[in-house]
Amino acid sequence: MNELQNALRFIRTKTDFVPQIAVVLGSGLGGFSERVNVQTAVDYADIPGFPRSTVEGHAGRFLFGTLSGVRVVLMQGRVHYYEGYSMPEVVMPIRLMRLMGAQILLLTNAAGGINPSFHAGDLMCITDQISSFVPSPLIGPNDASLGVRFPDMSHIYDDALIGCIRSAAAELRVPLQNGVYVQTTGPQYESPQEIRMYGLLGADAVGMSTACEAIAAVHAGFRVCGISCICNLAAGISPTPLTHEEVQQSADRTAPIFRSLVENAVLRMAQTL
Repeated sequence: MNELQNALRFIRTKTDFVPQIAVVLGSGLGGFSERVNVQTAVDYADIPGFPRSTVEGHAGRFLFGTLSGVRVVLMQGRVHYYEGYSMPEVVMPIRLMRLMGAQILLLTNAAGGINPSFHAGDLMCITDQISSFVPSPLIGPNDASLGVRFPDMSHIYDDALIGCIRSAAAELRVPLQNGVYVQTTGPQYESPQEIRMYGLLGADAVGMSTACEAIAAVHAGFRVCGISCICNLAAGISPTPLTHEEVQQSADRTAPIFRSLVENAVLRMAQTL
């Protein structure tokens, strides 16, 4: 908790901004900041004891500003377990945004499609998750100021916020899939047999982030929702080898639609506060 408080004190030397909604911008969504009236930017590298994103295409900074009057904090780039950080370090940004005052967390990511009805470029509203293949971010001593020792995970993804995403998609006429997201450690892509296993377990999409962040967010009292961009079909489904370049290119192609959906959904979510 000392690291969190030190980080919060540093942020407060830069801005007294209190966000309503926090948004984690996954691959392809870095340009979403252009839709926001940014007041302050804080690089992760400047925050004492804060993890830094090492993934290409992840800027690594907090942006504070307003989106049509809604106060938002954007994570322009996240950190991942596969980068060598501990789980508490991976979810530190989530906890910090909660301490800043944000009440709603929208998680976005690039994911591989497991559901055979999915196609590259689809957007999926996350309705539930499987996190059993990565360590829990809550392992270790519990800080009661963040949340309870044994938090309930019956409804990780808030029904009202899911409704906002679906309504936004309907208004924009954006086709929207719904499904379960499974997180793996990475950084390697999954084997075909692993993908078959995840499908049998009920997963519709797979990625290397998000589920651990959602657990920490629920623990800290956030209302949580999430959207995946299905950037490729997973191993054993895709006829070609998987590459990060393919994921990035697909995310970039889908980005304009994704940005519109996120903007519309955030404005609807603000009305639930």
